[in-house]
Amino acid sequence: MSEPVILVEKSGAVATVTLNRPGAMNALSRDLRKAIAETFEELEADENIRVAILTGAGKAFCAGLDLKELGGDASAVGGGGVNSTIGDKDPVTSIGRFSGPVIGAINGVAITGGFELAIACDVLVCSENARFADTHARVGILPGWGLSQKLSRAIGIYRAKELSLTGNFLSAQQAEQWGLVNRVVTAEELLPVCRKLADDMLSVVPQCLPAYKKLIDDGFAQDFGTALKTERQFSNAANKSVAPEEIAARREGIQNRGKQQTS
Repeated sequence: MSEPVILVEKSGAVATVTLNRPGAMNALSRDLRKAIAETFEELEADENIRVAILTGAGKAFCAGLDLKELGGDASAVGGGGVNSTIGDKDPVTSIGRFSGPVIGAINGVAITGGFELAIACDVLVCSENARFADTHARVGILPGWGLSQKLSRAIGIYRAKELSLTGNFLSAQQAEQWGLVNRVVTAEELLPVCRKLADDMLSVVPQCLPAYKKLIDDGFAQDFGTALKTERQFSNAANKSVAPEEIAARREGIQNRGKQQTS
């Protein structure tokens, strides 16, 4: 019996999703693309799961599309590297529809489609072994899962152009300096750090976790003036339901937490 192409481990309100094609550097075969999409659809439907961690088995996070499977068939390459007419589900869109935070635990190389998968996450923590590369131009195709737009917004247009127009690799340390990833840790620390981050997220007021993520994402897709109006609209509607005594009680907890984190 063959190994599943994706593994899901649930612990409390956290699901760890592992791409499981280590022999192929977790390349995005049709089965794996479908499995990623369906997995995140299922997690969104699971009321108990509020945070997800996405990582890869073996030495790679994801080496991009499985070019061997494509077999050089140009008709199979299109938006995101996959033509929508062949019935494939879009894993990046499905990740984006998960209402809770998705923490990318980038354990190794994230190349082209794998790079797009990484930046579909909300927070990126990578091991010292991680490297990033946008090789679309070297393969001879254009991205369709958002990389050409998200990357410039994350690290600036000049750096994004350098990466995408050369196809050069970016080290974990340089990715941190450029603001692409939140932090770099050792390989051994990667999942424990991500799980601790997930626990921190779960400790906030429950309804604020998906609501705040949505507010940030919606505003990020708008111009600044419209985004400010969006924030005002969201906050006016949401904050009416918060009682002053609730805020006072929570403030004490925040003060205690601050003392613990600075000690």
